[in-house]
Parts: sequence; structure tokens; C-alpha cells
Amino acid sequence: MLASWYDRQGPAAEVLRVGELPDPEPGPGEVRVRVTVSGVNPGDTKKRRGWLGSAMPYPRVIPHSDAAGVVDAVGDGVDGRRVGQRVWVYGAQSYRAFGTAAQYTVVPDRQAVPLPGHLSDGLGASLGIPGITAHRSVFADGPVDGRLVLVHGVLGGVGSLAAQLARWGGAIVIGTVRRGSDLDHVDPAVVSHAVALDAGDPAAAIRSYAPDGVHRIVEVSLSANADLDNAVAALDAVIAAYGTHADRTELPFWPLLFNNVTLRLLGSDDFPDEAKRQAARDLTAAAAVGALTVDVGARYALQDIAEAHDRVDAGGRGRVLVTVPH
Repeated sequence: MLASWYDRQGPAAEVLRVGELPDPEPGPGEVRVRVTVSGVNPGDTKKRRGWLGSAMPYPRVIPHSDAAGVVDAVGDGVDGRRVGQRVWVYGAQSYRAFGTAAQYTVVPDRQAVPLPGHLSDGLGASLGIPGITAHRSVFADGPVDGRLVLVHGVLGGVGSLAAQLARWGGAIVIGTVRRGSDLDHVDPAVVSHAVALDAGDPAAAIRSYAPDGVHRIVEVSLSANADLDNAVAALDAVIAAYGTHADRTELPFWPLLFNNVTLRLLGSDDFPDEAKRQAARDLTAAAAVGALTVDVGARYALQDIAEAHDRVDAGGRGRVLVTVPH
């Protein structure tokens, strides 16, 4: 099969290779997926770079955990009727060596989720890491129907899906963006109120929409927003943080304590299995009724995967996808 891989960590252009590798075969309880589109996440590029001192987990790594495609073979114990089924894939390179940047990937049966026929492969390849992280950030602490949910970075990969899931779940969504110039990109059908963090007093602006505070906060940068979150959190609020910019993040501890705020930290690779399965069910259901859309920022051919990784490392808005030829 045609695949991309790296045998050592480093800059994308230096370590990512594209060539032929043996086709993988599914083992017991596994399915093989013929990949059409592979999704690139910041976690994929961080693993490749050796972020936070991480070492090569395997001698050779095919990157990427997310994809869309078609089941083309099954292992023992898997219903043969799955062959030919369109699916979206999550966790392909989570504690596994070979991910989705290849013509074929093998995953446990449950991690290949049926993709409704009217949904695109691009959307399917965008539901894995960002979607499951977004789902847990919104629903890990119970339903949000009628609640006020503040989503920071509402135009980002996780943030946009978190806002849509919260709205699908019946919440009133307040979203933040970094700059006032970004406000025009926020969908008012999803986000009831949008606030720019470069405004004079974003806490006051949020409080004007939530006088008693917000019940849930989906946090993309805890180190940057800890004081703001403290200023707008309701009693017994939950801050669900999936990112920070300072490894040792400072918090306004006593004000948060007296407000009985719960801090939930989210590492998507290690969510409980049932939480991942519930997220997969809900993401598919929400997408099927048109409640989820994804902004695709760029598509690259597999041969150009290094450019795709550089695009993700550079930041910016929009999902980055790699198209896999057959």
C-alpha cells in the first residue's frame, strides 16, 4: 500500500516519507478500512516533533488517528456484513503504531463508526479527536439543556464542534474569539452571543449575557483565560480544559474554590472507552441531522503530507485533510 511514515522525530519535511509498505491485515476483533481521507490533528504533529520530550513509541509510525473510508476486510469475530460499509475512524494511532496516513488502516471494530450516506468523507475524517474531545468537554458532567455554555476559541477545531454539540444539546452558547475582526465568522445560529478577547472588558461583556455566570466553560488555553474564567463562572460551574499555553498553569485558587468550581482536564487518548463510544454515537447522530459542520481549511495529497503537517503546526482556522489515492 501507499503510505506515509516516519522512523525518527523531527521537522515534517525531514522525517516524513511516502512510499510502499505491506498491506495490513485485520486481527481478531479488528476491521481494515480503505482510507479515502485522513484528518491531521495538532496531536499528530506534536508526536512527530517529540513534543514535551516524548520519544518514538514504535520503531516506525504511520501518523494520524482520524479518517473516513470503507471497510474492506474483517478479522475473526467481526460481522462480515461490515465489508463495504462507509465509516469514520477514530483512535487509529492512539497507542498503536500505524494510523490513517495510508491507503489502509486497521482498527478495533468499534473504532470504525458507520457514516451515514449523505455525509461527506471530509466531515467523517473530522469527527475523531476534535469531535470526541468536544463531546466530552460539553457532556462529561451531564446534560446541558437550558444551561449557559461558554466556549473559548469558538472558531477552532474543537471549539467549533463543542459549540455545535452544546447547541444540539439544548444549551445557550456564548463563544469567544481572539480578535474583533473574527466576530463576523461566528455562526449566530449556533452561538447566541460572541465576545472578542481583545475587547476592553471581555468578562463584563460575557456577564452582560450571563448575569449569574456560565455553567460550563470549554477551555482551549487555561493559562491565558484562568482569571477570565474565574470572573464569569457560576457557582458549581465546570471548566473543561483541553489545552494550555504554560506547562505549569497558575490559577486563582481561592476564588475558584469558594465558587465550588470543578476543573476537568481532558486528554482524549485516555478517555474511558464508554465515553468514546457515546461520543461516537452522538457525533454521528448530530451530524446526520445537520447539526454539525466542519470548516475545511486545506486539503493535501498524501504525497504532500509534510506541507499538511506544516500547515497544522502554523495554526490558523480550518480543518486540514489529506486525500489518499487508490
